Formats: sequence, structure tokens, C-alpha cells
Amino acid sequence: METVDIITPVVDDPFTFGAISATNSLSDIYAMGGIPVSALAIAGFSSCDYEPPVLKEILRGAVHTLKKVNAFLIGGHCFEDAEIKFGLSVTGIINKDRILRVTGALEGDVIIVTKPLGIGVLTTAFKGRKISEKELLPAINWMLAMNNLASQLALKAKATACTDVTGFGLLGHAYNMVKNSPVDFIIDAKQVPVLDMVNDMLNLGMIPEGAYSNLRFLEGKFDFSPHISEETKLILSDPQTSGGLLITLNKDMVKIFEDAGIFFSVIGSVQKGSGKIILQ
Repeated sequence: METVDIITPVVDDPFTFGAISATNSLSDIYAMGGIPVSALAIAGFSSCDYEPPVLKEILRGAVHTLKKVNAFLIGGHCFEDAEIKFGLSVTGIINKDRILRVTGALEGDVIIVTKPLGIGVLTTAFKGRKISEKELLPAINWMLAMNNLASQLALKAKATACTDVTGFGLLGHAYNMVKNSPVDFIIDAKQVPVLDMVNDMLNLGMIPEGAYSNLRFLEGKFDFSPHISEETKLILSDPQTSGGLLITLNKDMVKIFEDAGIFFSVIGSVQKGSGKIILQ
């Protein structure tokens, strides 16, 4: 299996950015139940604005992350760009009989997510100097948290569908799981975990443009209760960098996640329907 993902900086420190970018790239492998083996680096870099040690630190952060899962950086490509961009093309292996697929949710399943939302809002607030790097630290730690254990547990729990929550936000990725299927996703907004300070930053207007774009794309694709605020819809559409896994599974299998002590939240259920999201 082969994947590729590239992001722009979400933090100031080059090493941390490289580590986050690598974690984000590895997530595509884990979302399918695979194991990463090797990676190629892809870097956009302005040689006029940044010295080579900056790129070296980004690469060092990526290698540090890859080593944690016994994967290796074996090469890559660099190109001139006005804005720094970095990511990995990852090669992984997978058991063809145990693949986590984006579709396949069954009526009666529950829906879980394995990381809190709000990373896009908080990184936007950081760039807008509304929060300090110290206040951003919880979001940084979540961006650095790999989805390898969640992936293993999803396989063990015989998950019916799985994806990772990234640029399209929770609602966008949930819709990708349910579209053109004979089921609907019922999502309880109150059960969706959200990072501290996110609501405060929303009130200050620190909302990434991607959240608005995601919400516009979803117009007509989901129903919502009258009490659901615009702010809630934006949080659920917030683009995530290195977000968690969104998983559907039989409710009796939730105990596997409970016993493992991993962070997760049951945020809804799957019912017979026509491929829509119903937000309550």
C-alpha cells in the first residue's frame, strides 16, 4: 500500500513540524489497518528565505517519528516553493484479509472517534497570536499522537468501517463513510470531544477558512436539530492536522477500546437510511 500527504507548518519549531507532518502521513496507513515500512520525504522550501538547517531539523523530526514505529526514510525530493511544505509518501504492508475500509458501516453499529476536535481552530489562533505556544501544547501533543494503537484495536474489534479525521473535518469524513450507502450516521454533537479553549477562540473569530469550505460542501448532505448552533457545525467541520480515527463497530466490541485504556468517545450510531448524516 502507498500513501502520500503534505502539510504546511502548524507550529514554529521545525523539528516539531517535521514530527507532526510525519505522524499525519503515517495516519493514512493506520486508517487502513496497515503497518508502515518506509517513506520518501517531499519538501517545498524557499532557499532564499530559509537556511538549510531549517530543512535539516524538519527531516530530523520526521525521522524521529518514523523510528518510533520501525519505519525508515529512504529518500525523497525537494522543490523550490515560497511557503514551506513537508510530508511523506509512505509504503506499508497489510493483510489482504484484514483491511479497514472507509465504507461498510452496518445498521446497529456505534460510531467512535479517538482524538478530540479543534486542532484547526487552535492552530489558527496560534498563527493569529491569540494563544501562546504553551496554550497550544495540548493540541501539539494530540497531533504527535500516532494512530497505530487505535488501528490495532479497530482490527481486533472487527471494525466495519474506518477513516482518519483530517482536512475535511469530522462531518466531511463521516459523510465519505456513509454516502451512497443504505445507512445513516446519527451523531450526538454533545458527545463529540473538543479541546479546551476552542469555543473561546471561535468567539474571537479564529475559524480556519477550511471549516467554512467543508460546511459549504456538506450543504444538503446532513440534517441537524434546531438547537445545533453554527459554532457547533463549524467545530465538527474543523479541518484537523493528524486527527484521530473515526470508526464504526458493533457496540459489543467497544469493550476492547475500554480495556485498552485508549482515549475514545462514542459519538453516535448507525441506522437504516439513505446515506446521510443526522446531527443531534
